[in-house]
Amino acid sequence: MKLALARAMLFKADILLLDEPTNHLDVVNIAWLENYLTSLTTCTSIIVSHDSGFLNNTITDVLHLNRFKIKRYRGNLEAFVKAVPEAKSYYTLEAAEDYKFKLPDPPLLEGVKTKEKSLLKMRKVGFQYPSQAVQQLYDITLQVSLSSRVAVLGPNGSGKSTLVKLLIGDLEPNKGGEVWKHPNLVIGYVAQHAFHHIDHHLDKTPLEYMLWRYQTGEDMEEMNKVTRQITEEEEKKMKEGGVVVVEGVKRLIDEIVSRKKLKQSYEYEISFKNMSSTENIWMPRDELIQRGFEKKVLELDTREAQRLGLLRPLVRREIEKHFADFGLEPEFVTHNTMRGLSGGQKVKIVLGAATWRRPHVICLDEPTNYLDRESLAALIEALKVFEGGVLIITHNRDFSESLCKEVWAMRDGRLEASGHNWVEGQGSGARIDKKDGEEEDQYDAMGNKIDKAKGKKKLTASEARKAKKDRIARRKRGEEVFTDEE
Repeated sequence: MKLALARAMLFKADILLLDEPTNHLDVVNIAWLENYLTSLTTCTSIIVSHDSGFLNNTITDVLHLNRFKIKRYRGNLEAFVKAVPEAKSYYTLEAAEDYKFKLPDPPLLEGVKTKEKSLLKMRKVGFQYPSQAVQQLYDITLQVSLSSRVAVLGPNGSGKSTLVKLLIGDLEPNKGGEVWKHPNLVIGYVAQHAFHHIDHHLDKTPLEYMLWRYQTGEDMEEMNKVTRQITEEEEKKMKEGGVVVVEGVKRLIDEIVSRKKLKQSYEYEISFKNMSSTENIWMPRDELIQRGFEKKVLELDTREAQRLGLLRPLVRREIEKHFADFGLEPEFVTHNTMRGLSGGQKVKIVLGAATWRRPHVICLDEPTNYLDRESLAALIEALKVFEGGVLIITHNRDFSESLCKEVWAMRDGRLEASGHNWVEGQGSGARIDKKDGEEEDQYDAMGNKIDKAKGKKKLTASEARKAKKDRIARRKRGEEVFTDEE
């Protein structure tokens, strides 16, 4: 954005056309831009922006587009709202009564009894991009829980986006430290340049995009993360660690097939090359990681997290309903390609796609870009009542202050956290248990509803005696009595 603005300045133009010029700029750079625009005496600026503070400080007139007609008003945004009270939503962050966003509730996580228990941790993490001479992050320690409402703040280039990419698995620590997450944790992520999620699919409708992205039940974006890519060094370690001696015979690990609970961790079913499934064995998680199979373990964990989150039917009706929770009408979902949609509509698609898997934690990098004030207010209200954790990177003070209790201040690659409730273990918060009647419908990969088995009714003593006599009489008559009737 800075480069685009610098290029525009070099033209020494008579008219500057600025479409969302504050996107991706921190507070210092926005203040500089305000001063620059107000200092121009021989240049007219025509600005499209959702940043009400910026507009209020820079404009002298408002061109109001309403019902396909343009009307001009003298004065800044504040004066315009006084003249047109129904346009108050342009200036304040208040959600309309009939315009709301709704985020899906996350499923329960095994072993998590309170909202304070950590699901995602960093311990003394450092990171440096190979192409850079200076390290980007130093000694980062933090944690995230279901109750987290975190604003990640700091100037441009301070390491905010790099920090979040390490948390979600787009990057791996390379200067020490570790990132840990709950094996069944699902994270919904929207990048700083939100449109990069859909840039290669603009000729698809939102429906077609969702059918492509979740065609296997897994998120296709997950498969491309660095935490899923196996390097040559890791391949070599897996080859060496994949030799297992069973009853004096050497075997070579082929695949990790499934997993089951083992005390406070898991153990995994291992298949061997050129051997039948009857020869499979179970191996503890820690041992597999020591043998170099950490990424294979994480791959299976991701699949299991999807299964435990209950597959949603990937059908038009369900997808349209999901996007309706973000204010996107069915006709845009099914019949319009994304190339023809507005920036705000595209952001709603990105938000909807990121939350399809019912995430436990939502990470939003500059979510206010391209969203109008009304949609922004609706998103804030939805995040306030969301049952999972929230991390946002934003330069929008109204947005962060109305939502976040916890602040991670980044400066020169170092983190200063405040307002957090980090705990060891479960913490002292209220217990989270699914109440009776709250179970959601479950679907298979083809979208067919799975009927839940009904529990057998327990017979009274007299009913049991009567049933037993009936079975004896039926046997005497030569009828077949099945064992589950016993």
